Amino acid sequence: MAQLLDVPATVAQPPAIRAVDVHKVYRTRHTEYHALRGATLDVARGEFLSIMGPSGSGKSTLFNMIGGLGKPTSGKVFIDEVDVAHLDHNELAWLRCRKIGYIFQSYNLIQVMTCLENVMLPMAFAGLDSDRAREKALLLLELVGLGHRPLHRPAELSGGQQQRCAIARALANSPSIVLADEPTANLDQKTGGEMIELLCRLRDELGVTVISATHDPKMLMRSDRVLWIADGKIVRSCTPAELKAEGGGHHG
Repeated sequence: MAQLLDVPATVAQPPAIRAVDVHKVYRTRHTEYHALRGATLDVARGEFLSIMGPSGSGKSTLFNMIGGLGKPTSGKVFIDEVDVAHLDHNELAWLRCRKIGYIFQSYNLIQVMTCLENVMLPMAFAGLDSDRAREKALLLLELVGLGHRPLHRPAELSGGQQQRCAIARALANSPSIVLADEPTANLDQKTGGEMIELLCRLRDELGVTVISATHDPKMLMRSDRVLWIADGKIVRSCTPAELKAEGGGHHG
C-alpha cells in the first residue's frame, strides 16, 4: 500500500501545516466581517486532526486557509513549509494538485464520468500519462473497496460508494495531506464508520495527514486531536481521551 502513494519514511520532520496568527477579513463597501481572529496551529505530519465549531465560527474559513483554498488577510500559512502568501495563482494550483487531496460532504464527483475517469482526472491535470493514470486509478479503487465498479457512474452508486470514489480521487496524486469536509455527514452510521476506518488506514499505513471538519462523535474519537473554533479563534485543543473523560463529543 505504501508504494501506492509514494510516501517516504520520515523522521522528525517539520509540521505538515503551520498557521501563525491568521486573520481573514471579508469587506464590502459598508461592512467588515472578521472570519478569523489570530488562529495559530501546527498540524504534525501523519496526524489525524478534527476541527469543530458552530455555524459562523470560522471553521470553514480556517479549513480553506490551511487547505490552500484561500489566502489570509494577515498572518502566515505554511503548507509543507511553503508560505502560500508568496504563491501566485498557478503556483497555488500546483501545490493543491500535488500536495493535498480533498474530500467533500457532497462528493463532488463528475456525473457523466465513470468512477475510473473521476479518479484519473486529477492525474491528467498533473500531467501523468493515461496508461499510468489508469493503472494507478484501478489500484486506488481497489484500495477503497470499489475495485469491482470502475465503470459505474456516480448515479449508479450508493452514497457510501460515491464517498469511496471521492476518497480514491483525493489520493490520485499521492498527497501528503487529505482534507475532509464533513465526510460522513450524508452517510448512514455503518457506512460513516467505514469511511472513518478508511481515513485511519491512510494515517496509520501511509502516514498521510488527515484534517477533518466534523461533528461526528465517532470521528472525533478516532482523531489524534480535536480543535474547537469559536468567533474566529481556536479556543481549545484536546485529545479523544480527554473528550471521552468529559462525557462525549460536545463542548460547552
